[in-house]
Amino acid sequence: MQLDLNLLTALDALLEEGSVAGAAARLHVTAPAMSRSLGRIRKVTGDQILVRTGRSMVPTPRALALRVQVHALVQQAHQLLSARQELDLAALERVFTVRWHDALTAACGTALIAAVHRQAPGVQLRLPAESGTDTPELRRGEVDLESSSSRPTLPDIRHRLVGSDQLVVAVRPGHPLTEGPLSLERYAAAEHLTVSRRGRLRDPIDDALATYGHERRVVAAGPTVAFALRLAPDTNLVLTLPDAVTRAARDQLGLITLPLPLQMPAIPLYLLWHQRYDDDRAHTWLRDLAIETVQALFAPLAASDGPSPSEPGSDDT
Repeated sequence: MQLDLNLLTALDALLEEGSVAGAAARLHVTAPAMSRSLGRIRKVTGDQILVRTGRSMVPTPRALALRVQVHALVQQAHQLLSARQELDLAALERVFTVRWHDALTAACGTALIAAVHRQAPGVQLRLPAESGTDTPELRRGEVDLESSSSRPTLPDIRHRLVGSDQLVVAVRPGHPLTEGPLSLERYAAAEHLTVSRRGRLRDPIDDALATYGHERRVVAAGPTVAFALRLAPDTNLVLTLPDAVTRAARDQLGLITLPLPLQMPAIPLYLLWHQRYDDDRAHTWLRDLAIETVQALFAPLAASDGPSPSEPGSDDT
């Protein structure tokens, strides 16, 4: 059976006002139009709904039984279709999937989980590892928020620039490279470990070194920054890593940080999401919280080096 759900709105107005004229005025329609709606409601429900008593109309027992439920349904429909729904974080129950680079997860994951649980205890976070290949989960709605060092090329993927990092060199205490200035020649001659989820032994640093006539010796490629950092304290392997997102982990392991002896472009950090979530207030809350959490990593850099390119207002698309 096909129902005209507009009849619910008319029924709610009729039960609230107790008259055809009052309901018509409330919904800004003519009295004859409301009278026709009442006739259709009587036909659908098999009940008179309102019956005349003298100069007024009174609801039938069936109408009285329906009043509370009909009013609640109409209010729920208005909330469902409202352009701006109120977000009750205390009552929010939802599962979000946040897929970040492993170094970013290590640096910010705990803070993000704590902030989410503090504000919305009913929300669950999934923080899966990055895949070894580029995958379409963001477009399919299987991932809510993703990190990237590149701007997305697909028109339905939104992005926000939240930071800009610089590469640094990390070695164990007492490493030969800590003795004296770190020259390009000494850097290239050392034994290196790259980080690549695809297992690549070469990255843009090798291309930059080649322009100066140097080639570094890459001993191995590790799958994650966490893996690489765990090797550094007990070996002579040299790590070249983003500064801000690995600073806490380097300090915890007692590694020595040295400046990279060649010019490399800054590494942008973007957060990505699908356009389907642009007006989703719960998703907006999550990404605002994630942006705030990630940008805290770059606060020390901004304080010492001047304005950071990660300040808000830059790169929403």
